[in-house]
Amino acid sequence: MGPGNAIPDGSALLLDATRMALAVLDAQGVVTGWTRAAERLTGYPDKEIVNRPAATLLDRPGDQRQLVGMVEQCRGVVIVRHRDGRRLRLVLRIFPLLSPTGTKGWVVLARDEQAPSAELSRMMLEPLLTYSPVGLAVLDTDLRYVWVNDVLTYDGTLPREQRLGRRVGEVLPDSDHVKEVEKQLRQVLETGVPVLNFEYLGASPAGPPRQRAWWNCFFRLEDSAGQVLGVWYMAVDNTESWQSRQRLALLNEASVRIGSTLDVARTAQELADVAVGRLADAATVDLLQAVLQGEEPSEPVGDAPVLRRVAQQLSHDACPETTEDIGDVLQRPPASPSACCLGDGETWMESLADLSASAWLAEDPTRAVTVRTLGVHSVLVVPVQARGVRLGIATFLRSRCCPDPFDQDDVKLAEDLVARAAVCLDNARRFTRERKATLALQHSLLPRGLVPGSMLDVASRYLPANAPHAVGGDWFDVIPLSGARVALVVGDVVGQGAHAAATMGRLRAAVRTLADMDLPPDELLAHLDDLVISMVEQEGAEASAENEQQSVVTSMLGTTCLYAVYDPVSRRCTLARAGHLPPAIATADGMVAFPDLPAGPPLGLGLLPFESVELDVPDGAVLALFTNGLVEDRVRDVDVGLANLARALARPAPGLDEMCENIIGALLTSPPRDDAALLLARAHGLHAGLVASWDVARDPAVVASAREFATRRLAAWGLEELAFTTELLVSELVTNAIRYGAEPIHLRLIRSEALVCEVFDSSSTSPRLRHARTTDEGGRGLFLVAQVARRWGTRYTSTGKIIWAEQAVPSSPGHPGSVPEST
Repeated sequence: MGPGNAIPDGSALLLDATRMALAVLDAQGVVTGWTRAAERLTGYPDKEIVNRPAATLLDRPGDQRQLVGMVEQCRGVVIVRHRDGRRLRLVLRIFPLLSPTGTKGWVVLARDEQAPSAELSRMMLEPLLTYSPVGLAVLDTDLRYVWVNDVLTYDGTLPREQRLGRRVGEVLPDSDHVKEVEKQLRQVLETGVPVLNFEYLGASPAGPPRQRAWWNCFFRLEDSAGQVLGVWYMAVDNTESWQSRQRLALLNEASVRIGSTLDVARTAQELADVAVGRLADAATVDLLQAVLQGEEPSEPVGDAPVLRRVAQQLSHDACPETTEDIGDVLQRPPASPSACCLGDGETWMESLADLSASAWLAEDPTRAVTVRTLGVHSVLVVPVQARGVRLGIATFLRSRCCPDPFDQDDVKLAEDLVARAAVCLDNARRFTRERKATLALQHSLLPRGLVPGSMLDVASRYLPANAPHAVGGDWFDVIPLSGARVALVVGDVVGQGAHAAATMGRLRAAVRTLADMDLPPDELLAHLDDLVISMVEQEGAEASAENEQQSVVTSMLGTTCLYAVYDPVSRRCTLARAGHLPPAIATADGMVAFPDLPAGPPLGLGLLPFESVELDVPDGAVLALFTNGLVEDRVRDVDVGLANLARALARPAPGLDEMCENIIGALLTSPPRDDAALLLARAHGLHAGLVASWDVARDPAVVASAREFATRRLAAWGLEELAFTTELLVSELVTNAIRYGAEPIHLRLIRSEALVCEVFDSSSTSPRLRHARTTDEGGRGLFLVAQVARRWGTRYTSTGKIIWAEQAVPSSPGHPGSVPEST
C-alpha cells in the first residue's frame, strides 16, 4: 500500500474510538451523558448512572485523589466495579469540555484494558492491507468503490482512480458473472449474512482477455452503533486451483464414461464427447485401419499413414462443419501433424493465429482455407498408443468459443485423457480380434447349409449374443436319415465364449454320429448324456485345478438338447428333450401348440431316463425349434416369450424365411444378451403312391416274386434304369431275411430323393459285412449290397430290425415328392 493509500493517525484513532465507552461529566464529576457503549462496558443503563457522581463506579468510591491525577494527565487506568460485581480495569482518555455558556466539563473515553489499543490495531491492520496478496475493496451502500488496496490496481494497469466512485459493473467486464457478483453484494448489504466462498469465471479487468477464476468473500460494514456503512470484499485470482480441479474432474469423468463397451468406434466417440466443451471446441479420433479389424498395426506406420475417421464431436457454436465425416478414409501428407505425431509418437501443438507460418498448411491450401473459415486458432494432436502399439491419433481444436490457445497444462491433460482412452481402445481392439476368431470357430461348427430334401422345407436364424463374451454355444442341425426320414436337433451349451463354442462343436459332431446309427430320440439322448458325463470326468481328471479346464467342464454340464425325427411316410414325428424348451407346432389353419413333452434332465447329470413322444404332423404344419435366448431375457419371462412366439408363428407369411423375420422382429427388439437360435421346418408327407410294400413269406421261392414286384414298381415310377441294381439288392436282402431272420418279413420301396429298399424281419440279429475267400460259396451278399448301394445300414425297431439300402435317383423334371404320371 503506497503513501497515498495509508491510513492516517486520526482515522485510526477514531476507528478505535468507535469501540470505546463515552461519558460526559460536569465540573463536579456528575455524569450528564452516557452512551450505549458505556452501558455495554459497565452494565449500567443511563437511567441508573446519569446525575450520579462518576466516583460511585470506582472499586473504592472514597479514593478520589486518583481521579484528580488522571484529570491532570488526561489519561490513566482505573479499577471500577461492573454492575454484576466483577472488577474491570479501564483505560481512560479525558478531554476538557467547554459549553457555549462557559460551563466547564469533561468527556471521558473508556475501554477495557484487555482490548487492543488503537496503535496496536494500526500496527496489525496496516501491514495486512499493504502486503496481503488478497485484493480488498470497500463499497458504499450504492455499491460504489470508496477504497481499494494495491492488489486490485494490477501493478498500475487498472489505476485506483478508475475504480473509486464507480459501480462494480462499470469496472469489471460486463457478463452474467458480474451481474451475479452484484447480486451477492446487494444480498449481503441487505441481510448482513456474509458470503464466504463465492467463485465465478470472468475475464480479467486488466491484461489480455483470458478467462480467469475468481474467489470472493463478501461482508457487510457497520459502525459501532450498528449503522450500515457499505460492504467490503476479498478477491483472489484462483485460476490455477480452478484449472487443476477442472482437470481432475475431467479425468475422473473420463474414467467413468470412456470404455463403457468393448466396441472400438463407441470408445473413440466417448473420448471425443468427453473432450469437447471441457478441453476443446472440436475433437476427432482417427485410427489405423488394422485397429478396426482387431489386428495390431504393423510398425513402422509410414510417412503417409492411411487413417479412418472413427469419431468426432463438435461444438456447433464454434465449428459448424468439418471437411471429413465418420467413416472417411484419410490420407495425410508426410509433413502434416498427423503423420509427424504417428511417426515419432510425440504430441504436436501449434498455434494457427498466423496461418502463413504453418508449413503443413502452406502445402495444403484447401485445408488452410477450411481452418480460416472455421476460425481454428490452436491445434493439438496426440498419439493414441497403448502397450507400445500406436493405434491412431486424437486431434483437438480451439476456435471462437475458446479464445485461449493450448498451453503445456492442456498438453498434459490431453495426454492423460488420451492415454486412458488408448488402453480402452486397445482392449476393444483385442476383444474384436478374439470375438472374430471365436465367431469364425462357431460358424465353422454350425451347418453351412440345410438341405433336408423335399420332405421338409427348412429355414434358420442364428443371432450371437450382444454381450462382453458375445459367442455362445447354441446350435441346430438337420440330418437326413434312412427311410426318407429327417432328424431335427437344437441345443444350448451353458455359458459363452470359446469354450462354449468348442463344446457345441463336439456335441454337434456326436449327435450326427449317433444319428447315423438310426437310434430313437430317447436312446440317442441317453448315449449323448453318457458321452457328456465321460467328457466331464476326463476334463476334470486332467486339470481339476485349472480355471480353463473348469470353464470347459462348466460349459458341458447342464447342456440342453431337443431331438426330433420326422417320418414323411407315416407323417409322424418322434421327439425327446433333455431339459430343453418344447417345440412349437403351427398348423396350416393358424393354430399354434406347444406339445407336452417329458422334460428330461439336462445332459451330464445322469439322473433320469429320457422319454420319447410321437406326434401326428399334418402336411403344411411348421415345426419351430429354438433356444431360450429367443424367448427369455432379464426383463421378460419365458411364458411371455412363448406367447409372443405363438402369435408370430400364427401370422401369415409367404415363406419360411419371411416367417423367421417375423419371429425375430417380434421377439428380439434389441440385440440379445444370450445366443438365439431358430429352426423352422414345414412338413410334406410322402404320397402313398410313392411307397410300395409287400409281405414276404419265409420261403426261398418267393425271392423271384419279390424281384418281379420291385421291377413292376420301378417301371411305374419311371425308374427302369435302376431295375438291375434294385433286383440285386432285393434278392440279397430278402434272401438274408428268409435265411437268418424271423417272420413276419416285409419288403418296402420308397421313392423320394433317393430310391430306398427296406426289408423288415422280427429278429434282432445284426447282419455283418464279411470278406469271403475265393473258395467260399457264400458270404458275399452284403458285400455286393455295399458295392451297389450309395449307402446301407440297419435300423432297429421295437419289434425287430430293418436292413435298408439307398440308391441315387436319376434327375427328373418333376417334383420328387409328387406321383409320376405313369403310376
